[in-house]
Amino acid sequence: MSINVFHLLETVLSDDVVRTLAGRFGLSPDLTRKVAGAAAPAIVAALMHRASTPEGARGLFSTIMSPDVNALIGKQLPDLLASTSGVSQLETAGRELIQKAAGINVGELADAVAAQTGAAQSTAFSLTGVVGAAVMGVLKHHFTASQGSIGQLPTLLGHQLSSVNASLTDRLAQAVGLGSAATFSDSILTRLKDVTTHLDRPEPTMRPVPAAVPPQTIAHPAPPIAPEKRGHSWLWWLLAAIAVVIAFFALRSCQRHNVAEDTQAASAVAASDAGAPAAEAATDASGAIALAASDAAAPDAVASDAAASAAAVSTAAASAAAASDAVASGVSAAEAASSANDAAPAPTQDSHFSFTVDKAGVPTVTATVGTQAEKAQLVDALTKRFGEGKFNANVTVDAATKPAAWLAHLDGLLPLLALPGAEVKIDGSHVELSGAAADARLGWLDKLKALFGSGFDIGVFNVQKAVADATQSFRDAVKGLFGPDASCASADVVKVFNLQVLNFATGSTTIPAPAGEDLRQSAKVLNACAKEGKPVKIEIAGYSDNVGNKASNLTLSKRRAQAVRTYLVAHGVNASTLTAEGYGEANPVDSNDTEGGRFRNRRIEFVAKQ
Repeated sequence: MSINVFHLLETVLSDDVVRTLAGRFGLSPDLTRKVAGAAAPAIVAALMHRASTPEGARGLFSTIMSPDVNALIGKQLPDLLASTSGVSQLETAGRELIQKAAGINVGELADAVAAQTGAAQSTAFSLTGVVGAAVMGVLKHHFTASQGSIGQLPTLLGHQLSSVNASLTDRLAQAVGLGSAATFSDSILTRLKDVTTHLDRPEPTMRPVPAAVPPQTIAHPAPPIAPEKRGHSWLWWLLAAIAVVIAFFALRSCQRHNVAEDTQAASAVAASDAGAPAAEAATDASGAIALAASDAAAPDAVASDAAASAAAVSTAAASAAAASDAVASGVSAAEAASSANDAAPAPTQDSHFSFTVDKAGVPTVTATVGTQAEKAQLVDALTKRFGEGKFNANVTVDAATKPAAWLAHLDGLLPLLALPGAEVKIDGSHVELSGAAADARLGWLDKLKALFGSGFDIGVFNVQKAVADATQSFRDAVKGLFGPDASCASADVVKVFNLQVLNFATGSTTIPAPAGEDLRQSAKVLNACAKEGKPVKIEIAGYSDNVGNKASNLTLSKRRAQAVRTYLVAHGVNASTLTAEGYGEANPVDSNDTEGGRFRNRRIEFVAKQ
């Protein structure tokens, strides 16, 4: 069952709620409603765009169902707006959620909303966060109440298109990275439908053991099974021998015809009924022997032989019963192991594939896949292309990893692995090019887009854009650390501080000019907390990539951390609350194979201290 998100949003943002918001932000109720009416379709459109790839849909659904989203926001919103701190927490949480869920720059969206409605940018920024929290809460409430699944998400979002089209302008669409509103509208339903088809198709996330494999090979076999199977086979020969003895006595009986019929019937039951319990077979055989001996009036010696045979059958029956128990135990163990495998959680992390090619055209590959079969497929393809020992590969198998969809396109990607200076990183369905692979003259960006298709997000790493995005994220978030109700908890403070990026020049310890303003804002936060008697103690940790000399990188990372500490102290922060340390290449947060990975590893981290 689908829903109209906008109708539900109007219910959540009731007239009373709108009046409360208007009073909080110094707006008229009409303008407040107008701001919400501009922000909501842009947010929903961005969510639709995010769900237009399988990996994006999975990430979005995971965010919607996370504990950070309040499914009861429809009931609780009036209470949340009752205090200044409640409003601040709500808008901050909402901005973080839509940024995580849709990957949009909330500051740019707020600018577009402000320009369209005439509201102040700061007000639009705050209200966008509130609307974002409400939209996410509405979606979570629906999926929770209906016990919906990820496969229903693209369809549900597709049903919102008519409402989105009614209010989405080009400026709003561009602010959330959609291009023009018309372009978005023309293509989004097809993309969402493709994703729905993909998600409805069963994925080989579990790798069941083939039915032909014996149970004892599945997991933790029961050692007695194999020996007892030999004992059970021997019982067949013993029963066959007993049948011969019975036939012999029957032939000597004066009642040949009747005894022969009885004996053959008993022998057939004992020898061929493998599905019956062994004890029952032994009982039938013993009865037949006793009958034959009585009818034939056999001598004592023969009777003794018959008794011995009966005893042998009894012993065999006991052995068979023991074997049956052991086999049953082994099967039960195998079934338990199979059940445990069936109950194992589905893979949750994206597969990874990255490579860098040296000047001689030799690739170094790093990958994480979910199965040995995927590893073998990758290594075999590399060996076939480059030859044994002509490439470097570090391939990890982790059962928690989702199937590697990029493996299906490996043949088309292999020529790029021979291009000197090429760098590529694939995480799930996100493909990032750098180095020679990003050279527009070579056209690899367009080639890979054609190769992988619409299910993959393919782009070129741009350091300026990465810095700009990080700066905007920090400046959006740091606003929540000012004001009478702002948190001075060290964990909250460093969470925001770590959004900023200090992109030092190569070999330099000079604070980059774009980062200066961010550090000044950081100093203001620390000084405000100290003024309230809540000093925040922080370690400034410097890290490097793996390019160059390891010892030199360690020294450089420490000098950069010290430079940040000096800058903060110069802007009024108590020196006793700050420490600085360098860790060089340790604890990388990304692969050093690509420019983007090295950029993320060259970083300053703020660590909370007690």
